[in-house]
Amino acid sequence: METKYMTLNQERNVSLTAYLQKTGSEFTNISARPAVLILPGGGYQICSEREMDPAAMAYLKAGYQAFILRYSLGEHAVWPNPLKDYEQAMRMIREHAEEWGICRDKIAVIGFSAGGHLAACAASMSENRPDAAILGYPVITEESAHVWERTAPDAAKAVDRNTCPCFVFATRTDSTVPVKNSLRFIQALEEHNISFESHIYAYGPHGFSTADASVLDPQMPVCGRVHRWVADSIGWLKEMLGDFGPDGITKPLCKRWANGNSADYLSVDCTIGYLMQNRQARPLLGGMMGSAGKQEASGMGSSMSQEGMEVMMQSMTLREALQYGQVPAETIELLQGKLARIENRQNGLLR
Repeated sequence: METKYMTLNQERNVSLTAYLQKTGSEFTNISARPAVLILPGGGYQICSEREMDPAAMAYLKAGYQAFILRYSLGEHAVWPNPLKDYEQAMRMIREHAEEWGICRDKIAVIGFSAGGHLAACAASMSENRPDAAILGYPVITEESAHVWERTAPDAAKAVDRNTCPCFVFATRTDSTVPVKNSLRFIQALEEHNISFESHIYAYGPHGFSTADASVLDPQMPVCGRVHRWVADSIGWLKEMLGDFGPDGITKPLCKRWANGNSADYLSVDCTIGYLMQNRQARPLLGGMMGSAGKQEASGMGSSMSQEGMEVMMQSMTLREALQYGQVPAETIELLQGKLARIENRQNGLLR
């Protein structure tokens, strides 16, 4: 493994450390690796050592290239300096992707506490957005952010359709960064149809990092499942970005949006209610939805009201409804081909 140390801004003491593993040669199936950019916490005053190398080693073991950004702190943490530091680091990583053995479209950011705030902002308001974000007990709301840096923005308010998929974890009893920060960000992700996974553990202190005895006092009361976030986040990244396969990185199993409503073109993965509002899509559904709906109703039993059925059909994707209605796969794919030619634009909707 090769280690590189790069100064990004000498005046603000900003640096990037790279841990780069070999590709090719003995790693016959790996020509490039996914990567993680780690943003440690510390209230925009320090960069916590416990949230740097210990976290990096876990992802290195999983096969990722790992980077650690020491961003602007203290008097230099005035916004948007930290975000500029992130932009510079991500731009450098992507520009050197081939040289450093990195898949330039498979780079995740990992942030803890104040670093979680910076990671959430990177996911939602940066020019060089990551492909996925892992947020550990993150500062999110303006109220909490201003405790540490009075110029820091509210990260949840910046979430939009282009926010990358997120993995969020925290503990219910965190008294330093209240759990409402994580919950507010998760709510914003849901409101904008962004794919996410979340783990709110029952109890534990703030700043638990990887939550094993090498970084956390064994006498510290912490939920026995907290340490699982590391393995869970790696599993989630494999689903979002792809995993190592015999011929390189496999295709992702999970899409960036919870359904197709936010994509550039329509599809059978859009919700039925969304498609029924579109002038071009509505005629394509025709009687197909009628037969699928009847099959759906019979499967649910006669106890479901018509109103309840309508609510369910509004939130269900077209693919789910057709599959439940036992519509042949080739018919579904034929419909998919027709929908995929329709741009998903507001002016196509019935109002």
